[in-house]
Amino acid sequence: MSSETRAPGSRTDHAGDSRLPLRSLLFVPGNRTEWLPKAEASGADAAILDLEDAVAEADKPAACAEVGEAVASRAESSESTGRMALFVRINPLGSWTAAEELRAVAGPGLAGVLLPKVSDEEDVRFADRLLSWCEREEDLPLGSIALVPLLESALSLRSAYEIGAAASRVAYLGALTGAGGDVERAVGYRWSPEGSETLALRSRVLLDVRASGAPHPVTGLWTHIDDLDGLRHFAEQNRSLGYTGMMAIHPSHVPVINEVFSPGADELDRCRRLVATVREAQLRGAGAVTFEGRMVDEAMATTAQQTLDLEQRRRRTARGPSA
Repeated sequence: MSSETRAPGSRTDHAGDSRLPLRSLLFVPGNRTEWLPKAEASGADAAILDLEDAVAEADKPAACAEVGEAVASRAESSESTGRMALFVRINPLGSWTAAEELRAVAGPGLAGVLLPKVSDEEDVRFADRLLSWCEREEDLPLGSIALVPLLESALSLRSAYEIGAAASRVAYLGALTGAGGDVERAVGYRWSPEGSETLALRSRVLLDVRASGAPHPVTGLWTHIDDLDGLRHFAEQNRSLGYTGMMAIHPSHVPVINEVFSPGADELDRCRRLVATVREAQLRGAGAVTFEGRMVDEAMATTAQQTLDLEQRRRRTARGPSA
């Protein structure tokens, strides 16, 4: 079913759920594409070339051309296959000039587009149609370019479910509650390093995103560049809520974020033991069994197996198709 004929608010399984979760998405100014190797060296799962806030208005046309070249170069480079994904934050789609910008950066090397200043699901459907046209023009599979709507207003935060459900290409979505940004101004909270004032907001948006079918909720931002302990606390809080990754503004943040959003060796080993214990019990006809002092059953085994499967997919992708 094409984007033009899909029922409003519906999701299909042609692309969205097959995307890997992204632990870290690192912003890079769109007019500084020479920084991409540094972003990749940091270990970021994805780089976001920013054509919106990071580029002055007068420099946007040149930056757009530079980003388009970087995307094309990414598609032609076999060395980048299976490694850092490339996203672009475009400017708001309020004019056909912005639509042409989207057309200029869409191509085989582009993993996804961040759409700023989203108000509601109609903005997502419009971007979805434009991306579908770009994909046809570039002979790409329908839905192959992910769409990341940015929830930057009270209305968009309240409409997180509808926005997430508006198009199947919406795979990464969540509340970005950095200090002093659009969300703080829109909601009126006073940011603190502990994040207590935004905990309820991040939790509610996460539930809406999960219910919408968007598979990989991401959050952020931590703007204190040198406070890695604070970053770790914030990342751990978001991971505990159920987010699968975070956006980042500095390469030094990436290793911390990756560690927090990756299962450790002990966790993976426990998952393997739990799955084996439940499967062995099932062979004996038991539905539940005691495992390391706790009662576990098929639901727990399914969760543990999902953790193992996702980590295996992530490592296979990081090694590339020849691994």
